[in-house]
Amino acid sequence: MSKTRVGIINVTGYVGIELARLLCRHPGIELVSVTGRSAAGQKLGKFFPHLAGLNMTIEPKLGDVELAFSAMPHGESAAEIIPLIERGLKVVDMSGDFRLKNAAEWQLWYGHAHAAPDLLEKAIYGIPELHRKAISKTQLVANPGCYSTGAILALVPAATAGLTEPDIIVDSKSGVSGAGRALKLNSHFCEVDEDVCAYAVEGHRLMPEMVQEVGIACKGTIPKITFMPHLIPMNRGILSACYATLKMDKIPGNNPGEYIKKVYQDFYANEPFVRVVDDPPHTKQVQGSNYCHIYTTVDSRTDKLIILSVIDNLGKGAAGQGVQNMNVMLGLPETMGLDAPALYP
Repeated sequence: MSKTRVGIINVTGYVGIELARLLCRHPGIELVSVTGRSAAGQKLGKFFPHLAGLNMTIEPKLGDVELAFSAMPHGESAAEIIPLIERGLKVVDMSGDFRLKNAAEWQLWYGHAHAAPDLLEKAIYGIPELHRKAISKTQLVANPGCYSTGAILALVPAATAGLTEPDIIVDSKSGVSGAGRALKLNSHFCEVDEDVCAYAVEGHRLMPEMVQEVGIACKGTIPKITFMPHLIPMNRGILSACYATLKMDKIPGNNPGEYIKKVYQDFYANEPFVRVVDDPPHTKQVQGSNYCHIYTTVDSRTDKLIILSVIDNLGKGAAGQGVQNMNVMLGLPETMGLDAPALYP
């Protein structure tokens, strides 16, 4: 079987280098081109010694590929992608440039006009568990945000079943790699170590992704999501705690906790990367993997549904899900190159 030629635009960030790590051992594709601006001309293995076995040079421009991952920053990726789409290449965009369908809303959250508003409707939001068929037919996948992925996978089964009221709270804690590789004061070791802080408390740009996708599951009801992200002193991982008021009249029997757990088990029964677990999950249980673990319970005193989800923000929250989307786009087995278990300890 011939292998698809794949490239990575901007390999030097955390998402780009995680893509390279996954793709270099992927049996269905050939990683043939990686780009980077400041590191152009350097050997990939010298810039990232853990990939010393790859005899590749970081190039200023993308080479001859059939599918490209764009790991450019938000707001810069669209300009790189436009000519690739015009050439007929398949593209997985790792930035936020194509995740929202409404150009005006995108401008509100990202601060400037969109470079390719005509492509927003054509791009498919890349959660395979929800949009697998559309992903298999598209040329452009908008890979979701890390926080968004964990929250959407946690909320959609209950929303699809019509079990919750519109008011939802998503409280998430992320490792520092989610802030990116560029130097920033608030991600320096002395600033982060022995500290936990909330940020973007007046609104985070990944929240509208949650509203968009959970709203689709709600079949017309627009959810009111309050999202509060936190930065915690670990490298990788996101734990999201989601809270929603149950519509108790929609729940049969006298054990709502068991009923809802069954709803989630049925929803994800055939999904290779989502596991409905029996105990509250830990981020270490998914570290380095493409898995999402979900736990549900009901607070009977307040009729609140509590859903916990954990993902690796660079795995299912970014590069792992990007490779999963690539597999679907290319008609490869969805788990190809991704079925390794989590790292432990």
